[in-house]
Parts: sequence; structure tokens; C-alpha cells
Amino acid sequence: MRDDHPSDGRDGSGGAAAGGAGKPDAAVVRDALGVGVAVGLSGFAFGVTSAGAGLTLLQTCVLSLLVFTGASQFALVGALAGGGNPFTAAAGAFFLGTRNAFYGLRLSQLLALPRSVKPFAAQWVIDETTAVALAQPDRRSARLGFTVTGLALYLLWNLTTLLGALGAEAIGDTAAWGLDAAGPAVFLALLAPMLRTATERATAGIAVLLGLGLLPVLPAGVPVLVAALAAPAVLWFQGRRAQKRSAAHEKAPR
Repeated sequence: MRDDHPSDGRDGSGGAAAGGAGKPDAAVVRDALGVGVAVGLSGFAFGVTSAGAGLTLLQTCVLSLLVFTGASQFALVGALAGGGNPFTAAAGAFFLGTRNAFYGLRLSQLLALPRSVKPFAAQWVIDETTAVALAQPDRRSARLGFTVTGLALYLLWNLTTLLGALGAEAIGDTAAWGLDAAGPAVFLALLAPMLRTATERATAGIAVLLGLGLLPVLPAGVPVLVAALAAPAVLWFQGRRAQKRSAAHEKAPR
């Protein structure tokens, strides 16, 4: 089985692909640690939010250990804090987490990890590890970036989750300190840099309108599920526009 993928311009030896320059390991590690530390610290906000939503210390820590995807975790505890049904809250978190499956398909080709390692590596397939891996010029650097980012982020996220939950228990009423807003604020801070294209911004805008507009009339957790319809709606609209442009082009005189 070949260990290279010419289509993505990377070779399997760990060196730079033809026409490109390799990246020093130290630079890869530095970038990976930067991402891991910056995002990992926001686990403190999740610990505070989860404890404020009524989850126990054990439940909060298990969520970070097993789920390990910030957006889904914040969505879950946010819905529970609003009095939502646990199954509805879990469904909303699940839909947010499905993007990681698509990341996994891309990373599976790029990293080409041994079969025995894949089940463990799958736990670290999230936004940040994917971004760092895809930014590398060759497979060796991608593997290193993925591993360092995943390890740093997993350890720090779980540590700060524990500290946040312990801190919330010591403080008592998180709402009195304004810490109940920490979760949504961090969630938005993590999401904003990912909205690079007009399509992504339009999808996010429609999702926000749906979520906020339906919040007063639907049970807690349900607006999140409805907001997920923004993505297929935008894709459908774009498809219709593309069809109309194609039809107009064919009818235009030549």
C-alpha cells in the first residue's frame, strides 16, 4: 500500500513534497502548543458553566474526558441549564459534533495512521487538531502537529474543566458573579474565527436568527436543533442560484 497522496501535495516520507519546503519540527510543535494552550484554557469556562447548570463534578469531568468537543459540550449543558429535556440536549450536541466525522475522513487520508492507532486518534479529531494538521506541508509534520495539538489540548482542557467545576462549587451561585455567561462567550469566541466565507457567515447568521427567534416559543434545546436547518437551507439556495445562472448562460446568444 502506498503511503503518499499526490493529490494533496504531500509525500509519505515526512519530507517536503516536490516544489515545497519542509517545516522544522520545532516550528510545528510551537504552533501546535500555541493552539492547544490557547483553546485548552477555555475548559475552565466549561467547568464553570457545567457546574452552574447543575451537573456534578464527576459528570462534568466525564463529559470532557469522553466527549471532548467544546461546542457540543457547551450546547449540552446550555440546554440543560435552560430546563431542556436531556435527550433533546444530547441530540443538539450530537448534531454539532457530526462535523468531526467529516474531519476524520480527510485526516484518515492525510495522516494514514496504523489501524491499531486510529480508534485512539479518533478521540482527538476536532476543529483545532484538524486545522493544525491540514496547515502542514507534509505528512510527517501533519502527524506531529496533530499529535502535539491533541495531547496538549486534551490534557489542558480536562485539567481546566476540573478546576472550573471546583471553582464553581466553591463560589456557589455562578449567576451572581456573571460566570453563567462564560460558556456562551467562549463558544462564540471559538466559532467566530471559523466563519471565513460568505456562505459560512450566512449560515451562522440564519442559525442565530432561528435559535434566538424560537427560544421564547419552543422548549429548551429544541431551538438548537431547528437552527441546524440553516446549513441545508443555505446549500439549497446556493444550488438554486447556480442552476439559474447555468440556465441563463445556456440561453444567452453566442
